[in-house]
Amino acid sequence: MDSPSFPEVESSNSENTGGGGASSAGTSSSSGSSLSRYENQKRRDWNTFCQYLKNHRPPLALSRCSGAHVLEFLRYLDQFGKTKVHNPICPFYGHPNPPAPCPCPLRQAWGSLDALIGRLRAAYEENGGNPETNPFGARAVRLYLREVRDLQSKARGVSYEKKKRKRPPQQLNAVAPPDQPPSHS
Repeated sequence: MDSPSFPEVESSNSENTGGGGASSAGTSSSSGSSLSRYENQKRRDWNTFCQYLKNHRPPLALSRCSGAHVLEFLRYLDQFGKTKVHNPICPFYGHPNPPAPCPCPLRQAWGSLDALIGRLRAAYEENGGNPETNPFGARAVRLYLREVRDLQSKARGVSYEKKKRKRPPQQLNAVAPPDQPPSHS
């Protein structure tokens, strides 16, 4: 089985990768020059996943794909990861910047997997998939991502807290405080 490298999997016959034809229906035919970076990455990710299904033994049709197959794909991608994830027995467990090398495995970073699933979830629906049966939105996939996030957070000593949204500055004089009469300018 050919092992495509991730995330830059651009096969030379990307139009023939199990669904590539359908994905070009909603985009321009210039294949990439007018698409955003996000759209290009989403297309590459979709082609990678479709190629994975084609190389699956036995080959797997997209319509038969489940959350379990998505988890299998995510675990497969770990071999191409570049993020050191320390085991609990490693002396550097919990240290974000270890002072020396260790034999702990390299994995896909949680943030990369989370973004990948978001792009694949969108691509699935753009390629005719039913939102109610989207395997990328399966409960098992959400739980797996949460587990990876928590494990990597502990192993690397990095917290993954949600970014706080910046609230738009409120206009002064928009609402007068209750103890002052409204200003009439």
